[in-house]
Amino acid sequence: MSALQPPADDADVPRYWQELGLPGLVDVHVHFLPPRVQEKVWAYFAAGERNYGAAWPVQYPLPEEERLAVLDRLGVRAFPTLPYPHRPGMAAWLNDWSRQFAAAHPQVLQSATFYPEPGAPAYVGTALDAGVRVFKVHVQVGRFDPRDALLAPVWARLEEAGTPVVIHCGSGPLRGEHTGPVPMGGLLERHPRLQLVIAHLGMPEYADFLDLAERYERVHLDTTMFATDFVERLMPFDPALRPRLGALRDKVVLGSDFPSIPYPYAHQLAALHRLDLGEDWLRAVLWHNGARLFAVAG
Repeated sequence: MSALQPPADDADVPRYWQELGLPGLVDVHVHFLPPRVQEKVWAYFAAGERNYGAAWPVQYPLPEEERLAVLDRLGVRAFPTLPYPHRPGMAAWLNDWSRQFAAAHPQVLQSATFYPEPGAPAYVGTALDAGVRVFKVHVQVGRFDPRDALLAPVWARLEEAGTPVVIHCGSGPLRGEHTGPVPMGGLLERHPRLQLVIAHLGMPEYADFLDLAERYERVHLDTTMFATDFVERLMPFDPALRPRLGALRDKVVLGSDFPSIPYPYAHQLAALHRLDLGEDWLRAVLWHNGARLFAVAG
């Protein structure tokens, strides 16, 4: 039996990954947004009781430089910014902001996004030419079907490029008109080589998104909020699915949703630890899979 103990708090996180023999953490689900957008996001979470039926006290509502310092102290060596639009006409602007932010911070994986609109193929191409390393899509917030015909050339280009896309497509914590496994299954039937990262492990349709990760070679799952006390109260994971999750060790990547999480960062790691899937699984999830996906040097 391993003597490794989960991190007690954020200050204990470096001890945890060091005892696993890792150089740090790769977190594929971190948000840094333009200040006015970030403020609106935090205001939305502040109304958590109304929106989610549970209080959502944002843990890290800090100035930008302080948030960067928190991640540095935790040992998060690489992370994206993951912008996402809620209406047409936003994506290109968000992409420009994210490109400038990544240029100023070498630990940041340059991120971009898109929306079903006529200009999407052009600005996605511009982002790829500028070196973007990950895209973000939020089906529930954007309120669009990922199979929208306006996105067909975008998905085709991304399938060819192999650029990862972190996509919030499960029906948690809120259901949307186009969330769930059916739209994603249809998208993957058309573009089976897409490098998708299913956010939140697809909660609450965990089994269905495990199916997609098992079926499609390049589909990954991120751990954002997964198995935490907060999510287990709302959308629990069936323990009977744990063996399948363990078998997908090389396709699961660490995600946190920092900074807008309602608990300390360390709790996400402790939640993964208590799944009891083994230290090799933890090493793969916390570092190796993300480092491979984004070519992060150790």
